[in-house]
Amino acid sequence: MKILLVGMSGVRVTTPELRELGVSLPGFIERGKVIASLPHLGLLILGAQIPPHFEVEYLEIDSYDSQIPLIECDLVAISALSARIYDAYNLADRYRDKGTHVVMGGLHVSALPEEALLHCDSIIKGSAENVWTELLKDFENGIAKKIYQGEARFDFRKYPHVMPRFSLLKGREYNRLTIQTSRGCPRDCEFCASTPTITKGFHTKPVDWVIAEIREAKKFIDSNYFEFADDNTFLDKNWGKDLLKALATENIKFFTETDASVADDLELCDLLKDAGCRQLLIGFESPFSSDLIDMDPVQWKAKSSAKIHKVIDTLQSRGISVNGCFVLGLDNHGPEIFSLLNNFVKSSGLAEVQYTVLTPFPGTQLYMRLKMEGRLLKNEYWNRCTLFDVNFVPKKMSVQELEDGMIFLFKNTYTREATSLRKRSFSKQMKKFKQVI
Repeated sequence: MKILLVGMSGVRVTTPELRELGVSLPGFIERGKVIASLPHLGLLILGAQIPPHFEVEYLEIDSYDSQIPLIECDLVAISALSARIYDAYNLADRYRDKGTHVVMGGLHVSALPEEALLHCDSIIKGSAENVWTELLKDFENGIAKKIYQGEARFDFRKYPHVMPRFSLLKGREYNRLTIQTSRGCPRDCEFCASTPTITKGFHTKPVDWVIAEIREAKKFIDSNYFEFADDNTFLDKNWGKDLLKALATENIKFFTETDASVADDLELCDLLKDAGCRQLLIGFESPFSSDLIDMDPVQWKAKSSAKIHKVIDTLQSRGISVNGCFVLGLDNHGPEIFSLLNNFVKSSGLAEVQYTVLTPFPGTQLYMRLKMEGRLLKNEYWNRCTLFDVNFVPKKMSVQELEDGMIFLFKNTYTREATSLRKRSFSKQMKKFKQVI
């Protein structure tokens, strides 16, 4: 019997002006290419749990064509984010028509299980590791259920270590490899799509497991650059320092996401560069605290906004590039936010910048609030969940003003000249810190 693992990667921006900019602005293209080429870690974990009597094939689909012939298999497992879910449903429907057993999972499916079941035979809600083998046994016995509920608070230490099946990547080209060192984030931001649907709380992977996965991945792919598929890597500072000390001997480079609290621990910051950290993406969301009121239950984001400059300086002076992420279309944003944010970015010293539009993903608190307020452009708009397409009515400006403002920021931030200027500024910052040391 044969199992096919399918990951739908990449997104397609639907707003014409933004789509055109995406193929012309160097700074914007660079990050997009990296994201699009990442392997699908979740499917590699499932692949590791498939018994040896199954034949396994792993497929990444970036550009989907419904006319392409299907790969013959007995069971197909499909994973896709909201922006690609329509393609995933089309593929699932085609396989069901052939009599193939179709399984779907991931963030979108976990948020909207009833919708997904219209297109597949079984779904996995939440984390899949602890239910996937059960599903396979049921499938072999002809008794597969419609819904398998993964554990909401998936603690790595409660289960045996599952080494991702990196051998499925052999012979492919990647500029970065993915592993996961932690899962979840307790900040509970209103727009977060991960915490309410997949993992509650924050759980770290044992450090020796992380090191073992890095070494295993390098056996099959000739790359030493890793992207950690984490929600908030360095939330636990003591574990984070243990991880960085272990990574320092592995001769790798890595990128990951965390929050502004990373700069509170100077010892951890000092360890980052030697461990191979080259860039941290930090969701500042806005440099203005008034924009961040009620974004999370304890106003953590609003309270942290005052130290953005300190965070940037602390990390970048040590050679860690900061990719500052800002969200456009927050309730307190009027048309003036775009020039204010443009000025802030220019004066901040940030090496990298990422703008996204506020996106009410299904299952989030934000989606439920905007739906209740009658501010969703459509109740179902999944192909516009790209983080760049507007799918709601802003509170203090029009949809057109929000789209025009994003285009203004893109044109001022991602040009070759602006990108080069940020990189030169970052280099000067590192040199100055070394001279002080």
